[in-house]
Amino acid sequence: MTPTVSLWVPDRGDIIWIDHSPSFGREIPDQHPMLVMSTKVFNRKTGIVIGFSMTHSNNNADNPFAIRISGPNEEVAYILALQPKSFDWRQRNAKPHPWGSGYEHGLKHTLQTLDTICEICTR
Repeated sequence: MTPTVSLWVPDRGDIIWIDHSPSFGREIPDQHPMLVMSTKVFNRKTGIVIGFSMTHSNNNADNPFAIRISGPNEEVAYILALQPKSFDWRQRNAKPHPWGSGYEHGLKHTLQTLDTICEICTR
């Protein structure tokens, strides 16, 4: 009997690795983490993932649009609320990031910051 293979699908609150290239201007290039905003159901059905680019660069420590989070072993990263993205996660070879899942608090703070930038909920 052949075992059932469960295919990984990114889920809301997960941190994933995904290729951000091609990029232009001040966009993040290459392989970077992303905090997933869209749900697993959406991601599976569409093949698209929506989320926020992340970086470990300390240049973002004083950026009001970069949300500081801590991962395992007190590693620091910044979620870039000013760079929401949607990508074809299959074509860009997304995979789980070692930090894993459970970043709903960081996601909530990032969405509030995005609302400040775009006035999504206040119009």
